[in-house]
Amino acid sequence: MYAVPPAGAAAVRAQDAKTPGPGWECFGGTGVDGAEVEKGEAAWVDTWAPGASETLFTEDAGFKLEPGTLIVLQMHYNLLATDGKPAGSDRSAVRLRLTDGTPQTREFDTLPLDAPTDLPCTAEESGPLCDRATSIADVTKRFGPEVGGTADQQLRECGQSAPKPGATQTCDHKVPAPMTLFAGFGHMHLLGRAIKVELNPGTPNAKVVLDVPQFDFDNQRLVKLPSPVEIGPGDTLRVTCTHDAGLRKRLPQLSKLPPRYVVWGDGTSDEMCTGIMTVSPRKS
Repeated sequence: MYAVPPAGAAAVRAQDAKTPGPGWECFGGTGVDGAEVEKGEAAWVDTWAPGASETLFTEDAGFKLEPGTLIVLQMHYNLLATDGKPAGSDRSAVRLRLTDGTPQTREFDTLPLDAPTDLPCTAEESGPLCDRATSIADVTKRFGPEVGGTADQQLRECGQSAPKPGATQTCDHKVPAPMTLFAGFGHMHLLGRAIKVELNPGTPNAKVVLDVPQFDFDNQRLVKLPSPVEIGPGDTLRVTCTHDAGLRKRLPQLSKLPPRYVVWGDGTSDEMCTGIMTVSPRKS
């Protein structure tokens, strides 16, 4: 769910009006020029994944919604579940819990911490898509060059000169500015086994701020930290994910699909590794 301030409302309405049917196709943002999350023109406010329910905070904090703000709701559909056939109408809805803010109210923001996915086929599997380059070409064909280029882009962002095929992947993220960590949840797809986010790993002040040792795709809940954690420039957040290619033959959604070298992608047969953290900028 994305919040678009009044300045971007006209661009959103124009995008909706020029696209046949309800809404428009996009991924990873609003999909609207003039209301992009990456450019600071919109905010990533909330995320629902299977198993999630409302999380209430006791602190005076929340996502800021100015009068005239538009909410853009992005839905992801699992076409594998219906073999590509129509499956009825979408009845999804969003209900907001609103409160008046004050000058002291902390403003939430969403900080995604990604790591690459480079999961080879198992020793018992074989096929064209077990080749990394072929698999990336397939992701590109299905979702476009921006998504298809993510696998190699993540390697660069994580300071890795080449992929390291294996079940477990990590990425270190430098904290860009003073902020407070309030909560987080780990997101992967059906081959996910475990995800963890650590603060300053390998140092005397190391702290685990998110730990899901037994990832359950059907129980992706936002987890509040026992108490907020202050971080800032000079700190590092490391996300670590473990996937299991052996699950593919045991899952009805994937068992009929050809084996593949799994990289980052939007599809249910692709994978992700993201620690989605709820933070608040800390003003000096």
